[in-house]
Amino acid sequence: MVKNPTPQQIALLAGAIILFIAFGSLLFFDHFPEFANPGGYLLWAPVFFFLVYRLVILLLRQYIYRKIKLIYKTIRQEKLGSQEKQDLTDITRNVIEEAEREVADWAERQRTELDKYKSWAEYRRHFLGDISHELKTPLFNIQGYLDSLLEGGVHDPKVNVAFLQRASKNVDRLQTIIMDLETIARLESGQLLLEIQTFDVKELAREVIEEMEIRAKEKNISLEFKDKASANVKVRADREKIRQVFINLIQNSIKYGVQNGRTRVGFYDMDRMVLVEVADNGIGIPREHLNHIFDRFYRVDKSRSREQGGSGLGLSIVKHIIEAHKQTINVRSTPNFGSTFGFTLEKV
Repeated sequence: MVKNPTPQQIALLAGAIILFIAFGSLLFFDHFPEFANPGGYLLWAPVFFFLVYRLVILLLRQYIYRKIKLIYKTIRQEKLGSQEKQDLTDITRNVIEEAEREVADWAERQRTELDKYKSWAEYRRHFLGDISHELKTPLFNIQGYLDSLLEGGVHDPKVNVAFLQRASKNVDRLQTIIMDLETIARLESGQLLLEIQTFDVKELAREVIEEMEIRAKEKNISLEFKDKASANVKVRADREKIRQVFINLIQNSIKYGVQNGRTRVGFYDMDRMVLVEVADNGIGIPREHLNHIFDRFYRVDKSRSREQGGSGLGLSIVKHIIEAHKQTINVRSTPNFGSTFGFTLEKV
């Protein structure tokens, strides 16, 4: 018996069985002497077999076309074309097995989509909770300072200027959060187009290091290049976006660095790519946090992170920028030994 037979094979088998039963029975009857001899049997057998075969094919075609077409209407978003309709009634194809396979694939796609929607729903809930918390803190501070001023503090020279400065600092934080959220939204939607150009990535890193030197001196952190980063490296990327990546990574290395520490930038030739690394010897990141470090608003030490300022979106923006270049970013870190962030760029 053929496993998973085609309609043509079913019709042939049905015709042979019916023919065998019919003519086998007729040989026992004397009412039809012309069928009782081998000559008559051989004469009528092909005709009878052909009629049975065509009848079975007709029935199978009707069955396949109606049933399988109904299945395709259920699992497919687009309408069947004329060629596909002809394929459904092709007796040489095992369309039932093919339909079964497509239904299984459709079910798997539906399950994957459902899992993805559940994941996005969970992410959305966490994101809304995080953003409401991040916005609530500076708003609460601003409200407190303004209420104090309105209740008479505005006439007290000991507190009025200080409270206004603190309120202004929280307004800046709100603005930073909103601008960073807008940047991420534009990156995710593809509205923020990259201006790809050729430039020296080491020279860009040197510019950022010079901008950050004053902030680094506050903690006596040295900003330098690794010994093997002496050669200039030309890459193809959006210069301003990569500048933003350097600013975020070097700024974080200072923010979470230690007194008298150091931050080093290195470049490594990887044939068609360049690996850029920003390494520090700061407080490091515990292993359980490494998989979430690029999530929005994710903070390893929430209280310390908020005291240091920032929106909590910097690393998320960095990841989006690198992925928009179709490149990768990773992090290696050990508590009390420091962290190394590495990303790739296309080499010229």
